[in-house]
Amino acid sequence: MFNPKSAINKYRIPNSILNIAASVEGKYDWVIVDGNCEADPLKKIESYLNTGEFKYLGFTVMPGPQLRQAIVAAKAVKERFPHTTMIWGGYFPSNQPNAVLYSGYVDFIINGPGDHAFPNLINALEHDQPFEFIKNLIYKAPDGSISKTAKEDLIDQDSLPPLPYDKLDTFYPVTKFLGKTYLGEKTLAYHSSIGCPFTCSFCAVVPIYEARWKGKSAQAVYKDVKYIKDKWGADAIEFHDNNFFVSEKRAVEFSRLMKDENMTWWGMARIDTMSKFKDSSLAAIRESGCKIIFFGAESGNNEVLAQMDKGGTQTGNQIIEFAGRLKKFDIIPEYSFVLGTPAPTPEKVQAQIDFEIDFIKKVKQVNPKTEIIIYTYSPVPTEGSEMYKQVLASGFRFPQTLEDWISPAWESFDLRKNPLTPWLTPDMIDKIRNFETVLNGVYPTVTDIRLNLMKRKAIQLIAALRYRINLYKYPYEIKLLQKVWRYRQPETQGF
Repeated sequence: MFNPKSAINKYRIPNSILNIAASVEGKYDWVIVDGNCEADPLKKIESYLNTGEFKYLGFTVMPGPQLRQAIVAAKAVKERFPHTTMIWGGYFPSNQPNAVLYSGYVDFIINGPGDHAFPNLINALEHDQPFEFIKNLIYKAPDGSISKTAKEDLIDQDSLPPLPYDKLDTFYPVTKFLGKTYLGEKTLAYHSSIGCPFTCSFCAVVPIYEARWKGKSAQAVYKDVKYIKDKWGADAIEFHDNNFFVSEKRAVEFSRLMKDENMTWWGMARIDTMSKFKDSSLAAIRESGCKIIFFGAESGNNEVLAQMDKGGTQTGNQIIEFAGRLKKFDIIPEYSFVLGTPAPTPEKVQAQIDFEIDFIKKVKQVNPKTEIIIYTYSPVPTEGSEMYKQVLASGFRFPQTLEDWISPAWESFDLRKNPLTPWLTPDMIDKIRNFETVLNGVYPTVTDIRLNLMKRKAIQLIAALRYRINLYKYPYEIKLLQKVWRYRQPETQGF
């Protein structure tokens, strides 16, 4: 199983393929190759295949950096080991099955959770049995068409086998995956749930999970975290769930279990969900070590929130009010905003951008500690949504081949840094990026642990006047300092 490179330094435990490894543990022999830990992962993969003991190669593939290494490896393996069955999972192949399967070097896609689909597929192939009725599969039929099987109900997460951390440690020391971050010296990445119960039209999770969510129990999560803390010294946790705080009861129960463990943690949530949490719940969450929570604010404009099919009850006023409320509990809200959504005219697109910039500044007035993450709108294939129809009507198209997906422009697109969208002009993109530069100058992210107090004060002094008088053009002096000091941008680099 192959985890393509996803980060330069701060890589994490490869939870996705570790989950798949757990599904075949005790049934089939398996090995892991982590592209983050190998100078030449293809050479490592080939060293295993050269033994003649391996027939299947499983990939987890997210858009962006992982995709490039995945394509290069898959193509090379198919040429040199043509009988190897290639199986891809992850958001990218599930959302772009045509480009993946028509490439000629990927045989199957696991469409969503693979805890049952992957071992069932291997069993079928090993025993020459039909696989067409295995759920969560996408494959190319004999007539050349793309076939998708039915979606499986989400599995009770507590019923799944434990992740094989100890066996992972025989390939790569687990301590390599526990990186130093704003949260702690040895930060653990963990998934406690899958899916999300909402249908935001800009989210790649929606087509896969279809507004479904399942979480491990608080006790099961605590048991895993405690094991890694006690054995390998983890002192902080990043919960990479799409939505950790769906259940107030579960979040509070976990918090109470963690209270005396002296660990700090971070997770993702929705503002309209957590705004309903009781004060006592928020207090318990903070007391357990939660320092910062990521929220998809997306927009302060209620019409744009409706356009995005944000769902729930989130409003612009609620975004501001909740930032103020979290201030009382000393929990840092990390708000992401999506600028540059489609609109009928260029003037309306520009007006929306200007509105969001002003709105972000209002959020900062209410709670200056609010972390702001700015993305430009990048379409995802949530077919049937009104926003997706607008995207297609504008002339936007996704690449048709895998090779097109790894062009430099599209790699930046996947990181939501280069939109390639017809309704955004270069001037609009410049305004978004320049405002982001000035904002990060006045309010440098707290998660950049390399930026000392002196540097923070210096860049704030330089950026303050621009911010106060709304002068965002040509912020070269701020960009220079950010480049020299290697300023960390959470939207592309995490903590």
